[in-house]
Amino acid sequence: MLGSITPLGERGRGSKWWLTASAYVVGSVLGGLAMGSAFGLLGRVTVGALGVSAPARLVTLASGLLAGLALDLRIGGLKLPTNHRQVDEEWRTRYRGWVWGLGFGLQLGTGVVTIVTTSTVYLTWLAAALTGSVGGGAAVGLVFGLARALPVFSVAGVRRPDQLLRVDGVLARLAGPARRATYAAGGALAAISLAGAARW
Repeated sequence: MLGSITPLGERGRGSKWWLTASAYVVGSVLGGLAMGSAFGLLGRVTVGALGVSAPARLVTLASGLLAGLALDLRIGGLKLPTNHRQVDEEWRTRYRGWVWGLGFGLQLGTGVVTIVTTSTVYLTWLAAALTGSVGGGAAVGLVFGLARALPVFSVAGVRRPDQLLRVDGVLARLAGPARRATYAAGGALAAISLAGAARW
């Protein structure tokens, strides 16, 4: 995605990068807010209505994190469930920059309408539901959508093809370490959640 929204590419399409990138961020935040609010509402009518205790919510989150980690690591031959849909690349030539930027952002901000590469996406929505409120879920979704979109500003300086190739090279080198850091963070969060539940 980072290679799709650069000043170089937007100049070639006759669009303003700052406008496309801003629309992308807005779309991602709106997508995250919508998903978070929906799962918060689901949590309100289940977790909240049933009066599920805070320790039980933490144990549920930890269990989900550990199950997700097992899927990410393909333990026992299991695989993370996902779909194989990507955003429609033709939008970039068919629509104005701010239109496709907003559309891409909305889709990616939901986290689940395109390929899901890590279980932490699903766990984000579990966390939103476990808040037991629309407001809590919306807050989780807002943070998710914003975090998902902000990396677009890391390519703000890409104005030549060689710079884009360097970005692609850096992203390829960081893919493995980023994946391992995600797994470690999930494991650490599971441990913190279990510790919190035990001390409640």
